[in-house]
Amino acid sequence: MGKKVVLGLSGGVDSAVSACLLKEQGYEVYGHWLDIGLGGREDAEEVARRLDIPFSAGDIRGELEESVMGPFRADYLAGRTPLPCALCNPTVKFPALFRRAEEVGADLVATGHYAQIGTDEAGEPALLRGAHRNDQAYMLARLPREWLPRLIFPIGGYEKTQVRDLARHFQIPVAEKPDSMEICFIPDGDYAGWLEARGATPPPGDFVDRQGNVLGRHKGIHHYTIGQRRGLSIPAQHRLFVSDICPADNTVILSDGSDLMADTVWGEGLNLLADLAEGEDVTVRLRHSKTETPARFYREDPGGRLTLLESARAPTPGQMAVLYRGDRVLGSLWITGAHRIGPV
Repeated sequence: MGKKVVLGLSGGVDSAVSACLLKEQGYEVYGHWLDIGLGGREDAEEVARRLDIPFSAGDIRGELEESVMGPFRADYLAGRTPLPCALCNPTVKFPALFRRAEEVGADLVATGHYAQIGTDEAGEPALLRGAHRNDQAYMLARLPREWLPRLIFPIGGYEKTQVRDLARHFQIPVAEKPDSMEICFIPDGDYAGWLEARGATPPPGDFVDRQGNVLGRHKGIHHYTIGQRRGLSIPAQHRLFVSDICPADNTVILSDGSDLMADTVWGEGLNLLADLAEGEDVTVRLRHSKTETPARFYREDPGGRLTLLESARAPTPGQMAVLYRGDRVLGSLWITGAHRIGPV
């Protein structure tokens, strides 16, 4: 083949195995590490050295702050639950890789995502979920459609255990390195602590029920998301769930969970990766989980409406609704609201 490809080389197992597979397939691989200010360059550079591929590094700290970390903080303070990885991919990570591709004259960009590029009925590129339901394609659903012909996901046809076995087979130096968890810029997973370290956060306030009765005190609305049950520390005769977050009066509404089911979801920022007919039946994921719900899609300003053919639990503003036709990703919306069918 002899084609040049720029690979996002994180220093982890998935991108390292991706490099090996690309080399086996005859690609001229350029490894590019993205600096977010938390280290990790040494592992990526060692992988590139062992595989004898060119290595470079790009500083994306400013872009990450402006396009991802700032909006992440704003969403939490507004009572929404953000999804920073899905925002980072089209605004920071992939643009940085495409810039490097332009520098070295590469047509293609690759990453270690568990997703696949296939073709549709007309032979046009299509984004598909990972072959073994490792659906990181969900996090790629904000990418522009015009990028699809230039993308490669080398490990999309493998399970995670198979990728580990390949790493050992290729004798990659990071073969036993633990997988990274959660959000890259909050490696310890303490979102609330990260927000508090960056300045003003909402003060403690009241947990209330639907009638406005005070049930206790919360630690600040940034500690909670709709549907949450753990960490409430409120004595009750039944389990309690976060039903709504109200920044205007700094309250968190709790319920028994019977009001969390929804039959309609609205969203904004429609990003289509395939042609989608008005009223078409699709399946939709309303969060990064394996749960899919049959739905019917309608265009509606400022984005679209999903009539759920089966009710879904706790669609959450700030999260992403990703639409599928079988294994194909059709597009996505940022969730802005939902119609609840339980008592409210």
